[in-house]
Formats: sequence, C-alpha cells, structure tokens
Amino acid sequence: MNVQTKRILSGIAGMAGTVWLGMFATLSARQHRLIFNPVRLREVERPRSSGHRTRSVVLRSADGIRLCGWLLTPKAPGRHPAVIYFGGRSEEVSWVVRDATSMFPGMAVLVMNYRGYGDSDGVPAERHLIEDGKMLFDWLAAHRQVDPARIAVIGRSLGSGVALQVAAHHPVAAVALITPYDSILAIAKRRFRTIPVALVLKHRFESVKYAAKVNAPVLVLRAEKDNVVPQIHTDLLVSKLATVQADDTIAGSDHFNIPYLETTQQRIAGFLQSRLQERERQPEMALLLDPVSE
Repeated sequence: MNVQTKRILSGIAGMAGTVWLGMFATLSARQHRLIFNPVRLREVERPRSSGHRTRSVVLRSADGIRLCGWLLTPKAPGRHPAVIYFGGRSEEVSWVVRDATSMFPGMAVLVMNYRGYGDSDGVPAERHLIEDGKMLFDWLAAHRQVDPARIAVIGRSLGSGVALQVAAHHPVAAVALITPYDSILAIAKRRFRTIPVALVLKHRFESVKYAAKVNAPVLVLRAEKDNVVPQIHTDLLVSKLATVQADDTIAGSDHFNIPYLETTQQRIAGFLQSRLQERERQPEMALLLDPVSE
C-alpha cells in the first residue's frame, strides 16, 4: 500500500469517526425530545363527557409539581369501577374526556396530563412519570365514589410503559395496552444500530422487566400499520406477560389514529366491563362458598 492510499484511507476513517461522534453527541443531546414531545395546546378546548360528571382536577406530585387533568364520575350514586389513562409521547389527553362515554361507560375516569403537557407544570422524565402514576392510583383508590378493588390502568404507546410499571406495583384489576413495546432502549438500539445507545439513554421504559410482576388480565391492541413500534417489540413484551387475555390488531389503524377509532374504543369498553364486573362478583361468590353462620 503506497503512502497516498494510506492517507486516503486515514482520511476516510477520520471522517467516519467524526460522523459517528456527531451522531452520538446529537443523540445524547436530543434524547429527551426524541422520547417526550410535550404538547401544551388542548386537543379539545372545553372537554366534557356526556355520560359522566366532569370536573377539572389539580393535584400535587410528591415533589410538589402541579399536575392538571380531569376526573369523570358516573351520574349514578355508589362506588364505581375506575380507570386511569396514560397518554402517548405527543398526546395532550383532553380528547379522552370527550370520548369517555364510549370507552368507559359506567366507570370513573382519571385522566391527567404528564409534566410539561397541557396545563401541567414541570419537565417529563421516566422516573417522575412512574412516581406520578403511582400517586394517581393511590389518590383515585381513596376517592369516595371509586371501588379500590376495581381500578384498571390503560396506556397508549409511551404510556404503556407507565401503565405496566404502575400495574407491577399496585393491585390493579385490569390492564389495557395500546401499541405497547418491550423497551424504548431496545427500539432505540434498533434505530441507531451503530451507536452505543445504552451509554447515553436516560429514559429507558423497559416494560419487559416488569411484565412478570403483572397479575391482572391484560388486553393488547396493535395497529395494523405501525411505523413507530415494530411488531417484534410488541411480540417480545407479550411473550413475557403471563396474563394476556386478548392480543388484537385493529383493522384500518396506524400508530397515531388507533385510539380514536370506534373499533378500538368498543374493544376497550367490552374488555373493561367484563373484567371489572367479574371482579365485583368475586366477593359475592366468596359469601356463597363460605356463608356466615348465625
């Protein structure tokens, strides 16, 4: 190899190294925006549910951050089954209030914007979203109109990772996951194959690590065309969940329109009604099997 050839190859190697370092630095600096994309503007200006009493809610996180959203309660008296909804990467959640009658009939619903989304203060981070999710579960379980034994969690895309971790640590009655993934770290490794992503990624949302701890029945809903979460990453999560009751693909859906489709909302409503009503009957069955003697 002559001197000129060595110089050319050395130059190419130097350029490749510079490009690699540039990509590494860009990923490190922009990872927060790649994972979270806080949306401030309300999707629905004046959200109301026709089948619920609707009221705005402001709660404080453990570290004092102001979180804003809505609590929907059935109009009938009594203690009701309930749902907590966790949204996606670019999702302001006021639309859930509008569509709650079709998705959550007869159920109380707590839907809160993440830190930095909607009217909520703060900056989103995996640790904070999980801590906030656990706090929301405890707050809802203590509400006088909610049956604490019949609380379900729902997570869409990014929020599926929040819902799963909440379910792994709390006695939820059911779990519905819309376009879920095994791990954001795993997806990032697939997307940035030449970069050691594990060295820089702070928000990993490794749902697969918590899957075995989930004891509640699980509904998985996939998009027919999903350009964000590759099917293999949903397959890997499902393989670790021992309580999957249904794993369905919604016809005509993609990663972005799936929660708004009537088929999706009916599927969620049917699953939750059957699971939560079944949970309500369990105490009655216990009394029949072990009656109190007089």
